[in-house]
Amino acid sequence: MKAQQKAINDIRAFNRYYTDLLGLLNNQLLESSFSLVGARVLFEIHTNQPVSARQILATIDMDKGYLSRMLRRFEKDKLIKKRVSEKDARVTELLLTRKGNAEFSKLDAASNQQIAGLVSNLSGRKLAALVQHMKAIRHLLG
Repeated sequence: MKAQQKAINDIRAFNRYYTDLLGLLNNQLLESSFSLVGARVLFEIHTNQPVSARQILATIDMDKGYLSRMLRRFEKDKLIKKRVSEKDARVTELLLTRKGNAEFSKLDAASNQQIAGLVSNLSGRKLAALVQHMKAIRHLLG
């Protein structure tokens, strides 16, 4: 049991390090007006559009009411538009507007730039090893 507790402590220490490194707990992610959750919801809409709120909830484990409030704010800010599904009139689909796509593109570019800065000093071999270790973590925990 001691070995498992040490592993738990080490994993939690890494998680704290990584969230601090990327600034994931800041209210504004990547110097934007979006929180981490808001950016992730924007990503899910962009990647899967048209997408329903139910599909987002199936992908991201978050409170339904919180998502609903966020989507209302996104709609008010003209980041998303809603339409009735052609396949099922009971389903409302979400799509990014031109403004929403522009905001997503800014976040995506800033995220790419942030990660590029983090790995810029790594040799090709070390970068490949880092990516392989990350894939291994996903595989082991997935």
